Amino acid sequence: MVRVKTTLASYKTRLIGPNCPGIITPEECKIGIMPGFIHKKGRVGIVSRSGTLTYEAVFQTTNNGLGQSTCVGIGGDPVRGMNFIDVLELFETDPQTEGIVMVGGSGGRRGSRGGLHSREREQTRGRVHRRFGGTPGKRMGHAGAIVAGRQGHGGREIRALEAAGITTVRSPAELGSAMAKRLGA
Repeated sequence: MVRVKTTLASYKTRLIGPNCPGIITPEECKIGIMPGFIHKKGRVGIVSRSGTLTYEAVFQTTNNGLGQSTCVGIGGDPVRGMNFIDVLELFETDPQTEGIVMVGGSGGRRGSRGGLHSREREQTRGRVHRRFGGTPGKRMGHAGAIVAGRQGHGGREIRALEAAGITTVRSPAELGSAMAKRLGA
């Protein structure tokens, strides 16, 4: 994968994974293993390190009548393709994306602190973030939920996300309703 990633760097292309469900823009294009029938064309961009939680975010946004502009599963392998910031930059320039759901570990936190989430932009783009974690210092599962010391305990991280104007939820079951509220739907 390191060789593949190095080779791809010399071309105008992007490596999404590896070990991810792929990317889908409902009713337009699907690359990967995401089940197309659960997606509905809409206005929410979804980026996640976990395939299963990507599907949950899709379910929630579909059930709340929002649909998806594009869904990107970035995987959680040590040799990475795109990361949260890469995908957030693309969503920022996509006129179909009115809100963004980020589901993930520490990469989501770094993405939320990037220059993309200024308070000014938050007024026009809704953000909902679901952070998952586990035992401090232990890697939890393929999606890379890593908890390191105090970082994974949530309190300080959640306060920082919310101070940046990002809505956080404690359960994936709240993603759709939180985004609907953010977008005034």
